[in-house]
Amino acid sequence: MASDLRILVETSKPGTEQVARKKHLIYQKVLQESAHLDGGNFTAVHTSDLQRLFDEYDRYFFESRIGTMLSSARLRFRLSKRMTSAGGKTTRYRHPARRGTSGFEISVSTTLLFQCFDGHDHRPITVVGITCKDRLEALQCVMEHEIVHLIEFALWSKSSCSAARFQSIASRLFSHQSHTHQLITPRERASEQFGVKPGDYVQFRQGDVDQFGRVTRITKRATVLVGDAEGALFSDGRRYLTYYVPVERLKVTEKPSAA
Repeated sequence: MASDLRILVETSKPGTEQVARKKHLIYQKVLQESAHLDGGNFTAVHTSDLQRLFDEYDRYFFESRIGTMLSSARLRFRLSKRMTSAGGKTTRYRHPARRGTSGFEISVSTTLLFQCFDGHDHRPITVVGITCKDRLEALQCVMEHEIVHLIEFALWSKSSCSAARFQSIASRLFSHQSHTHQLITPRERASEQFGVKPGDYVQFRQGDVDQFGRVTRITKRATVLVGDAEGALFSDGRRYLTYYVPVERLKVTEKPSAA
């Protein structure tokens, strides 16, 4: 029942050692039972791993009360390659074919997970203020954060990780020290590894032609605007063609005299 979960969430305060022990047990159990995770720095992950991870957290920390409360609503999991700044996201959705029926979805960014702990990290990786040794520990911290969002949505219909209630729950139950992650984003990786950042003028090869343009955005690839009379009209009154280029193909150059 919702009231049982709310009492637990508002009053539970396990000690730091107990929290660490439970997290370690979950880490070991998920690795042992997964058909996809090949180690702490796994090279593949499946939505079933997210489901298993959630179920173990529900059992160890909430006496399976989240699952009991959500028995009439659906909880689904998604792995996202398109999320390049957020480590995870929890949303409420409604079934268009079943009026009045809603559920929740927890999404996790595989882009951020897989570009960390790959031997090129230039700094420690922290999530919610906790230094992580590998991808699975980082995934655990992301899941913990999203579980708090899920609880708040389910019990109070809204959630904000910058608000006092969220931070109290995350701190008491999971020993979180922050509500943000420091996973290495594609933008940071591009700057540190290739020296490319938004605003830079760059050169790249497109077919048999050298193109020159300006980087406006970096996600999985860099968005580069190249001046061209046949391009789309932008707010600065000029026309550009838009290219999406892998960062490793870019060479930072001087601003063209006509730019």
